[in-house]
Amino acid sequence: MDRIKRISNEVMNEYSERFGTDFSTNKQSLNEISIVRSKGLKNKIAGYITKILQRKAKFEERKQMLIDNEKKSQERRELRSKKPEVESDKDVASIEIVDGDEDPHTDQRIRHVSEEPSSETVSSEEKSIAEEIVDESKSE
Repeated sequence: MDRIKRISNEVMNEYSERFGTDFSTNKQSLNEISIVRSKGLKNKIAGYITKILQRKAKFEERKQMLIDNEKKSQERRELRSKKPEVESDKDVASIEIVDGDEDPHTDQRIRHVSEEPSSETVSSEEKSIAEEIVDESKSE
């Protein structure tokens, strides 16, 4: 293993709470912790520590973003599965109201009422799918 990596890992194992993602603060912390006579070596060690911590922070950020996206997509799936049940209840209620009429045109009214929500359902589902695609492309 490289000398810089070895020293950086040793320092990080003992004093990890003192370092962050900022190079200058890591360099100051390194001065407080150890005695490194070579300015170049000190900068390389502080730089490597900074690089490691920035990678960890970026990884955690991406991990959290993936978790959030998965939760959102799961909520969308649940909403999609619940929507048809609610709309079907509306259809049944509207048909029951129309059935109460003793009008000869009742069959036409039933068809008219039952056709409207289904067309709205398709358009709302298409909109929600389109919104999901747009959201997913933005997140990537």
